Amino acid sequence: MSNIVIILLSVGLFFDFAGCLGLIRFPDIYNRLQASTKCVTLGTILILLALVFHFGWNSISVKAILCIAFILLTAPTAAHAISRGSLRAGFPLWKGSVMDRYSEDIEK
Repeated sequence: MSNIVIILLSVGLFFDFAGCLGLIRFPDIYNRLQASTKCVTLGTILILLALVFHFGWNSISVKAILCIAFILLTAPTAAHAISRGSLRAGFPLWKGSVMDRYSEDIEK
């Protein structure tokens, strides 16, 4: 394996692990969505890029690139929909949250 593949895999696994740890440790649904959207999306994309560099240009790489595009389009959209639905359903913010921009926008 080349050095770039090892680096991409290592960094990708670190971000995936950090995102999974955030899903367990963060206090409310909104913070957990932050961890899953940012960390796990970046980690998974880096792992898929490592596949592209490892296998070169072939059908596996094309599928990995399509998966990257799909993840980039769907993960933030799904997280936004889930967080907006949770807020409208009445799930409270964590008591230590500093601000609520969504409620501030509704009041205006």
